[in-house]
Amino acid sequence: MNSTLRHLLSALIMLLLLPLTAQAQYVQCHGGKFFRGGKPYYYVGTNLWYGAILGSTGQGGDRARLCRELDRLKAAGIDNLRILVGSDGQRGVKTKVEPTLQEAPGVYNDTILAGLDYLLQQMGKRKMVAVLYLNNSWEWSGGYGYYLEQAGLGKAPRPNEAGYPAFMNFVELFAGNEKAHQLFYDYVRFILGRTNRYTHRRYVDDPAIMSWQIGNEPRAFSKEAIPAFEQWLSQTSALIRSIDKHHLISIGSEGAWGCEGDYGCYERICADKNIDYCNVHLWPYNWGWAKADSLVENLPRACANTRDYISRHLAICQRLGKPLVMEEFGYPRDGMSFRPGSPTVGRDTYYKYVFQLVADNARRGGCFAGCNFWGWGGEARPRHEQWQVGDPYTNDPAQEQQGLNSVFDCDSSTLRIISGVIRQFKKLH
Repeated sequence: MNSTLRHLLSALIMLLLLPLTAQAQYVQCHGGKFFRGGKPYYYVGTNLWYGAILGSTGQGGDRARLCRELDRLKAAGIDNLRILVGSDGQRGVKTKVEPTLQEAPGVYNDTILAGLDYLLQQMGKRKMVAVLYLNNSWEWSGGYGYYLEQAGLGKAPRPNEAGYPAFMNFVELFAGNEKAHQLFYDYVRFILGRTNRYTHRRYVDDPAIMSWQIGNEPRAFSKEAIPAFEQWLSQTSALIRSIDKHHLISIGSEGAWGCEGDYGCYERICADKNIDYCNVHLWPYNWGWAKADSLVENLPRACANTRDYISRHLAICQRLGKPLVMEEFGYPRDGMSFRPGSPTVGRDTYYKYVFQLVADNARRGGCFAGCNFWGWGGEARPRHEQWQVGDPYTNDPAQEQQGLNSVFDCDSSTLRIISGVIRQFKKLH
């Protein structure tokens, strides 16, 4: 074979292999397992919803802190971060994240977009991946309530003023409101259509993104709304897939708890052809499995209920042949203290129990592929029990007590437990 022909053949082989090589950069899903770089991918991650804000140069921005936090997490073996793309609506609303990204339909705060670009650039440098969620059923980032307001349904009730029943009765309308959906779809198209100003990569081509997630804990909020809720999720996942062929798509569901207790609904939404993997959340205190005055004493009940809840969802994932990620779970500090460094016997025990359930299932070849604890507070220190503008972000949203569920860099006992399960997961790769 002459040299010219040999070079042509070599170039042809490289062209044929290029799509496979490029595709291998992304986290993929095959046979109920995650793969990254062609190898099985099991992970312990965390929630860092404020990452894009921290990466901005505007209000709330602190790029130096962001880089320090990413370095801490990477050094600990945590390479998977679940992040809010941006919050919606006006500023100055108590219990809502500030600053907002989408101030009005089609009106975007460019400093937050720059923050998201910078965050993804820095994560890519560290070979970390992001799960980016696009919506929220809860008030703390706008979400459902914001889109309904923009669709002309009036002001969304604030849970801290009107109570959660009034709020939930209002946001139940989102599932069937086509105008609200179209406003959300415009936002999805805008975000997925962007190019990172620092890396010059289109978002749809960025391997620093693991998954687009429809929302944070999307709910129907009533049994009557379930059919419309299921249809909306299906339409949203189809829209995302039509724009992005590379990245995984997930829902962000709490599980049956977010489906009005209907496990059939959970199975149907996860079975959608465009949904690559399943999610579940666990909140023993929020769900009444543990009481504020007896957090340690309530651990046996919290753990038993956790095991049952997980088992039922794992059975569904097994039938569907899709991985399961428990991407939110938390437990308050002992005595409902919010102070970094205060005792965490209850939380540590619960974390250890949950991590072991995940690791044992993964070791047996089950569907459990990862978990993201809630959440990373890092070097932040709460200044007020209720978040105020100018306070550091702790990962406890603005409507919750600051320090309630955050893991700080001084929480040595919790960090040791996290490091232990990461070592177990590394053996599975």
